[in-house]
Amino acid sequence: MKKFLALLTLSVTLVAAAPAQQDPKAGKILDQMSAKYQAMKAFKATFTQTLENDAAKVKENMTGDITVSGQKFRLKLSGQEIINNGQTMWTYMKDENEVNISDYEPEEGEISPAQIYTLYKKGYKYSYVQEAKEAGEAVDIIELAPEDRNNQVFKVRLSVSKADKSLKSWKMFKKNGSRTTVTIRKFQPNPPVDATTFNFDKTKYKGVKVIDLR
Repeated sequence: MKKFLALLTLSVTLVAAAPAQQDPKAGKILDQMSAKYQAMKAFKATFTQTLENDAAKVKENMTGDITVSGQKFRLKLSGQEIINNGQTMWTYMKDENEVNISDYEPEEGEISPAQIYTLYKKGYKYSYVQEAKEAGEAVDIIELAPEDRNNQVFKVRLSVSKADKSLKSWKMFKKNGSRTTVTIRKFQPNPPVDATTFNFDKTKYKGVKVIDLR
């Protein structure tokens, strides 16, 4: 579970650092993007995730979807379903028909899917790179660099739509040569959500084995 959650959420180690001078053009675009998503009560996205490492001759593609509301999320990716209501986390593994229940205790500096659109606000320098086309749409390319030089992630590249400031994709570069790209394929603002959306209902998973780790 950690593997998939870390890839999607760009989980990194952050340290306290003196404020760095930031690129105002990039900052304006990032603020507009962040405000767009924070104004929504919830959103749902279908995405493709690609993991590449040329030296290891690795290229893996996965598809998934995620629903986010505030600090809560429900993520489906590669045979796993991770549900987080802000206090409790359920990790369901389809092949084993098993769910692990744990208290949600994010590691220091961990970025959850609910925080991806505010990632730039703490522990990163950001700069504007260029205008480009992505799937035929004009986007602004912005790069984030962790202020902690010991971080295994050395760069995150965001593609932000020029038309509506939506985040079209992001790419994480690691020092070990691996690259993870997440591309949004379909986006739904303000989907219907309720208390059951972010809680695991075992009655919907016939014969599921429940392992409570709390």
